[in-house]
Amino acid sequence: MTADTPPRSAAPQGTPRDTWSRPPFIANPALRWAVYLGAILYFGWVGVTMPIDWGRVAEGLGRAANIFGGAIPPSFERSGLLIDGFLESLKIAILATVGGVLLSIPIAFMAARNIAPLPVFYLGRAIIIVARSFHPVIVAIIFVKAVGFGPFAGVLTLIVYSIGFVAKMLAERIEEIDYGQVEAMRAAGAPYLSTLVYAIFPQIMPRQIGLSIYQLDSNLRASAVVGIVGAGGIGATLANAFGRYDYDFAFAITIVIVGVILVSEGVSGQIRKRIQ
Repeated sequence: MTADTPPRSAAPQGTPRDTWSRPPFIANPALRWAVYLGAILYFGWVGVTMPIDWGRVAEGLGRAANIFGGAIPPSFERSGLLIDGFLESLKIAILATVGGVLLSIPIAFMAARNIAPLPVFYLGRAIIIVARSFHPVIVAIIFVKAVGFGPFAGVLTLIVYSIGFVAKMLAERIEEIDYGQVEAMRAAGAPYLSTLVYAIFPQIMPRQIGLSIYQLDSNLRASAVVGIVGAGGIGATLANAFGRYDYDFAFAITIVIVGVILVSEGVSGQIRKRIQ
C-alpha cells in the first residue's frame, strides 16, 4: 500500500461484500407509481361500470345450490349412453388429429420463411392466422350450421383447431433448423423434394411427433367442449343431460371427462419424455 492510497475499511464479520437486488420493472419511480395507480383506477372503473345484476347473482346462488344438490351423488345408471358418447369423442379426436397433422405439415413448410418463397410464405401464414383467429366453439357453430349436427362437424372443427396450433409450431421449428444440411444437399444437386426428406424432415421429426401427441390430447379435451353446441361426442351427451335437468348424470359425465383427461395427460407426458 502506498502513502497516497487510503486504507480500506474492514468489512464486518459475516457481511457479504457485494449485494444484488432485482431492478424494478420501471426504473423511474414517478412513472412506476403512475402506472400502478393507473392500473388500479382502470380495474376499479371496470368493476364499477360493468353491467352486473347483483340481484340475479344472489338468486343464482340458490339455483347453483339446487344444481349441486341434485348432482350429488352422481348417477352412472345410463353408463351405456356415457360410454357411447366418450367413444364418439375419442373417434372425433383421433380423426381430427390425423387430418389436422397431415394438413399442417405442408402448411408449415409454406409458412417457413427460410425455405418458402415470399408469396407462398404469406399464403401459409395467412392460413395459420385464420385457423387461429376463432375459438373452436365458434368454428363448431359454423360447421354445425353447414353440415348439420353430429360428429362430422366436430371433426372438421378440430381439424381447423389442429392446423392453427401444429402448423404454427412446426413452421417455427423449420425456421430454426441447421440450414447447412440444406445447402449441402442443394450443392450436391439434390432436387427439392429430396432436400425436404433428407435434410429437413430428420431435424423436425421429434418436434412433429411431440406436437402430434399433444394435439391428440388437446383435441380430446376440446371435443367435450364443441359437443355442447351440437358437434357430437361426450359434450353433446352432457348438454342433453343438462337440458333434461339430469344433474346427477351430468355430474357423472363430468367425472368421466376429468378422469379421461388425467389419464391422457399422463400417457402423453410419458410418451413425450421417451421421444425427447
